[in-house]
Amino acid sequence: MSRPPSPLPHDLTGRVFTTAEAHEHRVTASRLRGSDLRHPFHGVHTLRAPVSIVDLARAYAARMPQHEMFSHTTAASIHRLRMPENFAELSLYVAALASHRAPRSHGIVGHKSTVTPATVDGLRVASPIDTWVQCASILPLDDLVVMGDGLLKRHSPTATIDRLEGHVDSLRGVRGLRLLRLALREMRPRTDSPRETVLRLLIVRAGFPEPEVNGRIHNEYGALIAHGDLVFRRQKVVLEYDGGGHRGKRQYFRDIYRLDDIMEEQWRVIRVDNDLLNRPATLFSKLRRALEP
Repeated sequence: MSRPPSPLPHDLTGRVFTTAEAHEHRVTASRLRGSDLRHPFHGVHTLRAPVSIVDLARAYAARMPQHEMFSHTTAASIHRLRMPENFAELSLYVAALASHRAPRSHGIVGHKSTVTPATVDGLRVASPIDTWVQCASILPLDDLVVMGDGLLKRHSPTATIDRLEGHVDSLRGVRGLRLLRLALREMRPRTDSPRETVLRLLIVRAGFPEPEVNGRIHNEYGALIAHGDLVFRRQKVVLEYDGGGHRGKRQYFRDIYRLDDIMEEQWRVIRVDNDLLNRPATLFSKLRRALEP
């Protein structure tokens, strides 16, 4: 019966470490080959295998040169930008400054870049705006719109539409530039969730008038009672995306009370869940009847 691996030095447990760090703590080469260790990259060791792309980025960061940064969708995950639905990334996107060679390693998609890196949770990454620009080379239009709407979100936005337009206008020779310009036409500020964007794109492309995003709704005395997800003010119709499966009990009841307040002011509320979103013909029929004079 084989003996269990000897304990690692306290300074190396619970984190990613390099072979050089192991040697500094007098960890032998045979101990580094122990069955309890994982080696996500050459010269990088950890007791716990990475379970997310951000974990994998932290593992690579242990050996990342100063002239490299995380980019594209890897940077988007680190920034917690709005990502494509059911997105799963198996490789890291890493960019090197233009004067250096793009990284080449198993599990790495290497690029060259001229952007200035930011730092998020100790990781060097492209800025949120530069990340969105980089993603235009690998993501389709609607995913770019969803991510861009996230930059313009209602609470703590990262950018303004004017800033994004100015940034895109300044770009030359960037892959996906045409797609970025198309995305800007369809992006809107003040969204609260990716599904709000998906719902808005769906109904506008079907020919319905464009609604206000998170429009303010007041009662008959002028007091603000709610923000409606997608508001057709003239017809007093509100489309509300109901992501109930992701809400806590307190938020669930807040949403109920909010919708009750809206309906008491004689607004028509159409609640759209994932099932109705996947049945556009039924959704369009409901909305068309609600908007009829």
